[in-house]
Amino acid sequence: MDLRPYIDNIHHQLAISAEAGGAEARALAERLSAPLDAAIRLTLHEVLAMAAEEITTELAPGSVELRLRGRDPEFVVTAPPRGAAEETQSRAEAPEPAPLEGDEGVTARINLRLPEQLKSRVEDAAARQGLSTNAWLVRVAAAAVERTDVARRGERAPRGAQHYTGWSR
Repeated sequence: MDLRPYIDNIHHQLAISAEAGGAEARALAERLSAPLDAAIRLTLHEVLAMAAEEITTELAPGSVELRLRGRDPEFVVTAPPRGAAEETQSRAEAPEPAPLEGDEGVTARINLRLPEQLKSRVEDAAARQGLSTNAWLVRVAAAAVERTDVARRGERAPRGAQHYTGWSR
């Protein structure tokens, strides 16, 4: 993804804004353009990383990773295993079925004790995404397990918005 058009647009908007301030403002805007370039690029990378993280949460057990190729970011999508998305979706929509012996799609019950404050935050997060608490927890657990599996295989796991690797100019 080429970020240059977006960066150029911000520089253009800065130049237009500086026009209103006269010659001194125009000169200042010109001096600030080069140093702002790196800050704008870093901010755009942070936004893209946050978007990749949010999409990964929704796509679990699949994932979206943000990688840098030179100065340009690119998304790498790892699709969930065949049938996993349908299984997760059907679990979210349907009540838990009674376990059947030998059924590989059986759901298991787990008792989870959470501090009251964390429980409230989990319920709020699930409600914001229009999911039941159970469906939300299944997605989060699947995403966490997928990240662990990816790391164990030696691949790069999707990183949070505060983690960057690579070079910048």
